[in-house]
Amino acid sequence: MGNTLVIGAGGVSHAAVHKMAMNADIFTKITLASRTKSKCDAIAKSVKERVGVDIDTAEIDAMDVAATVALIRKTGAEILVNLALPYQDLKLMDACLEAGCHYLDTANYEPEDEAKFEYKWQWAYQDKFHKAGLTAILGSGFDPGVTSVFATWLKKHKLDSIRQIDVLDANGGSNDQAFATNFNPEINLREVLQDAKHWERGDWKVTPAMTHKVEFDFPGIGPKNMYLMYHEELESLSTHFPEIERARFWMTFGDAYITHAKVLQNVGMTRIDPVMHNGVEIIPIQFLKTLLPDPGELGEQTKGKACIGDIATGEAKDGSGEKTYYIYNICDHEECFAEVGSQAVSYTTGVPAMIGAAQVLKGNWTAPGVWNMEQLDPDDFMDMLNQHGLPWQVHELDAPVSF
Repeated sequence: MGNTLVIGAGGVSHAAVHKMAMNADIFTKITLASRTKSKCDAIAKSVKERVGVDIDTAEIDAMDVAATVALIRKTGAEILVNLALPYQDLKLMDACLEAGCHYLDTANYEPEDEAKFEYKWQWAYQDKFHKAGLTAILGSGFDPGVTSVFATWLKKHKLDSIRQIDVLDANGGSNDQAFATNFNPEINLREVLQDAKHWERGDWKVTPAMTHKVEFDFPGIGPKNMYLMYHEELESLSTHFPEIERARFWMTFGDAYITHAKVLQNVGMTRIDPVMHNGVEIIPIQFLKTLLPDPGELGEQTKGKACIGDIATGEAKDGSGEKTYYIYNICDHEECFAEVGSQAVSYTTGVPAMIGAAQVLKGNWTAPGVWNMEQLDPDDFMDMLNQHGLPWQVHELDAPVSF
């Protein structure tokens, strides 16, 4: 059990690798690789200082399939944990197929030149992974990831079916930055500024970004405005739980964040197509990323809590009629930083990546093929959340989210 190759050296990787090192009985050997080896070395140094575990580091271009295959074979990795950019998912899946290695990521593939978030490209690998006898786990972060496992746990233990589900993501943290994103600025802004989309009665309903909001009183945080937007777990949940009539995703944003994001969009700084600048071709959103704070470096400055969870309505297993449950985690930014040196957003993605990989290495999630989290047995994953820093609660509500 346990030879793991992690690709990517951002904030999520920092959290995930620390947590892997804290579970050396499962992750017996860890190699961390990225395009910039110095970032891997910095994480390795922190792991050694905090946990006392040595990890190997390497330089890799995740778009170079042959180089990744060679690294998998050199390290003997049983699973590749992809914490790089979502543009690189397919190349890394190709490398795993060629090298005979299991695969796990935290975000679905998207083309670099189009802000289009769909699972179709990765789902198309189902037969390849099945025939190779390999397992690919998609979206083992928090949302997607834990939110999907929450839904499966509710369906296994509380509800015979889920008629409607709302995924709620609130970050009540603050720092001293005028404008900063919760995670990779390029990916965050592409995600937030796309049209909002939700599933309702067998079809997708599309509305302009940031036009529908509801105030919600989040546990541990308090009242926050949350905005309707699209997120990839809506596609997988509505596919794998076909009884769902309505599925929506909500995220909280402050007024200052929305103002900054809209201004940047209006002046063209969030464009993803190339433009000429002083005779040099640049992509505006990638240039913008270099100007904005790196979320992975804001851990020490970030205070407050995050709360992420599901509100699901369906027929109760005890035959008592329709019920609504709210299942969620509250995560404290300062506690995360004290433990692993990360803020809560990186922590809430990195820890589930560790737990998902552990499910594969422990033999719980090993069916050949390509799987979303809601398709897998939730119980050990849910137990590990409680054991490794992301405890959850479930409460019955009087009614679902009203909008």
